[in-house]
Amino acid sequence: MKNILILCTANSARSILGEAILAKFGEGRVNAYSAGSSPRGTPNPDGIALLEDCGYDTSGLRSKSWDAFEGETAPKMDIVITVCDNAAGETCPLWPGAPVQAHWGIPDPAGTGETDAERRAAFAETYRLLVIRVLALMALPFEEMNPADLKAALNRIGAMEGATDLATSHAG
Repeated sequence: MKNILILCTANSARSILGEAILAKFGEGRVNAYSAGSSPRGTPNPDGIALLEDCGYDTSGLRSKSWDAFEGETAPKMDIVITVCDNAAGETCPLWPGAPVQAHWGIPDPAGTGETDAERRAAFAETYRLLVIRVLALMALPFEEMNPADLKAALNRIGAMEGATDLATSHAG
């Protein structure tokens, strides 16, 4: 089982959605986690509502600092994927250490739209983009890939339709 961390700044929307989607589609192959460099403290209610509407158990999802993954007792990450949106001027946190790192830039749905319908649509689009990427990851024989090939494959996945930052990768 590979430990995969979805990392963003606030850990309230995209990374929370990514953790839930990865846990669902990667069941039996990955342990999914999410964190933020400056966590908001609570998951975005629109994201939680979307996941619940899609049948996800959201009881274990929480906004947490990446500090939770430091130290001797923390799970060692094999893959770290950032989901911040460089095109919107967001600064992606960089994960120290040697795991395979990749960037899947996706626009932040939090705070998008003035109506409930507009906010729901923004979260639905984020969910769709993350599902596409997670399914592409699950199609890989990632357990057998060497780090360089896995990193390249993950960055190609990050550049798929809907990516916001095709030219720049913060994969290290």
